[in-house]
Amino acid sequence: MAFLQNQGARIYWDEQGTGDPVLLIMGLGYPSYLWHRTRPALKERYRTIALDNRGSGQSDAPPGPYSIALMASDAAAALDAAGVERAHVFGLSMGGMIAQEFALQYPARVRSLILGCTAPGGPNAVRAEKRVTEILMGIGLGPEEHARAMRPYVYDSSTPLERIEEDLAIRRKWFPKPEAYKAQLQGIYEWEAYSRLQKITAPTLVIHGETDQLVPAGNGELIAARINGAQLVKLPHASHIFVTDQPEASITAIMGFLSSQSS
Repeated sequence: MAFLQNQGARIYWDEQGTGDPVLLIMGLGYPSYLWHRTRPALKERYRTIALDNRGSGQSDAPPGPYSIALMASDAAAALDAAGVERAHVFGLSMGGMIAQEFALQYPARVRSLILGCTAPGGPNAVRAEKRVTEILMGIGLGPEEHARAMRPYVYDSSTPLERIEEDLAIRRKWFPKPEAYKAQLQGIYEWEAYSRLQKITAPTLVIHGETDQLVPAGNGELIAARINGAQLVKLPHASHIFVTDQPEASITAIMGFLSSQSS
C-alpha cells in the first residue's frame, strides 16, 4: 500500500509482479481492485502499477471537477512514484480516456497503449441512448440502486449472475461519494481527443465489447481509425465490462498484444 501527493490530492497506488511495467487505469467511480480479473494474469509476466483515480477507492476526493488531463497527471505521478520512466498503458472506459490523454501529454512515457471500452470524446463520439445516459448520472439513486440499474447496460445478457455479483461485492466496499462521482463525470463530458488522436504514435490495441450499450462499439472503431496502425479487437457476447463478460478472450487479446510489444 502506498500513497503519493499530486495537485491537491493524496492518490493511492500499488504494484504487483515483475517485468516490463504496465500502468493500469480504471474507469468511472471504480477502484483499482476491479482489475481483479485481469491483473492476476498480467502480474505473472509484467510489473503492474495501478492507481485509484482521484475520487475513487482510497484516493482523496477534493472539490471537482476532475479534468481528464488532471487525472492523467495523477497517472504520471504514479509512474514517478514507482520510479518508472516508460510503461505500457492500459485504460478501461474513463480510464481509456485518461490513457488517451496520457499518450498525448506524455508520449515519451508510453511504450504501448491499450484502450478498452472507451470513446474519443467530443461531438464525433457515438452516444449511448438517452435512457442509458440518464441512469449513468445516477440522479436520485443510492450507490447500490445505481449499480443495479446500470447492470443491463454494462454486462452482456449471457454473463453468469454470480460473476456480476463478484464485481459488485468489490465495488460495494468502495462506492464513491456522490460529489466525487459527479466530479469525474464532469471531466468526461468536458473532454475531447478525437481531433488529436492522429498525434498518438505508440503501438495501440483498441478492444471493445460488441454489445456495449454504455459506450457503443462504434467508438472503438472511431479510435482505431484515427490512430495510425492501431489494432481493433471486438469481442462477441461482451458488453462494457468485457473483462467480466469474456475474461478468457480478453486476456488472450491483451497478453498477445503486450507480448508483441515487449522485448
